[in-house]
Amino acid sequence: MRNQIIKYFLIALVVIIIDQIVKLVVYYNMDMGTQGQIMIFGQWFKLHYLTNPGMAFGMKLNFEYGKLILTVFRIGAMMAIGYYLYSLIQKEANSGLIICISLILGGAIGNLIDSVFYGIWFDNAPFDAPTAWFHGQVIDMFYIDIWEGYLPNWIPIIGGDYIALWPVFNIADASIFVAICFIIAFQKRYFKKEQEESETKSELGTQET
Repeated sequence: MRNQIIKYFLIALVVIIIDQIVKLVVYYNMDMGTQGQIMIFGQWFKLHYLTNPGMAFGMKLNFEYGKLILTVFRIGAMMAIGYYLYSLIQKEANSGLIICISLILGGAIGNLIDSVFYGIWFDNAPFDAPTAWFHGQVIDMFYIDIWEGYLPNWIPIIGGDYIALWPVFNIADASIFVAICFIIAFQKRYFKKEQEESETKSELGTQET
């Protein structure tokens, strides 16, 4: 059992290491924004260095301690995911599900490191942040440019805005996204054991009554 715990938490550690290495390479070798952009596959796939001050898709909590609350939430989520991973290993759940949760944990910690430390290490906290600690901005770099431009004015709420159809993301984001996609696609297989146990308990309860 100990070897299994080490193996799956090691997967998370590998994601964290790769994520941080890529972010460091981007930080020290690329100019931010369009001027530092590197084309990989024409206009479709690019390396585009930018920082994200908030949540996914650049959303943020627009008040003084919004970022701090978000970072504290990420710490809590990381601890909850870590405990869930440990419990799945203990219960000998489907290995595919355990790997997916390992990837999610690694991605969560990868972005958490940016939020907690990058404001100090790289001085990239927003100018109006009350403290650099816990206010670091996440480094993103992979840009799949499906479409970008101005939306027609007749579209409610977001009409007239300039948008990119696909966000810029990093290794941590990709790790979380891929893991969630696999969980959704193979949920019947991954949760088959739990479903069978639930059905067995239900049958036993019916027999007792």
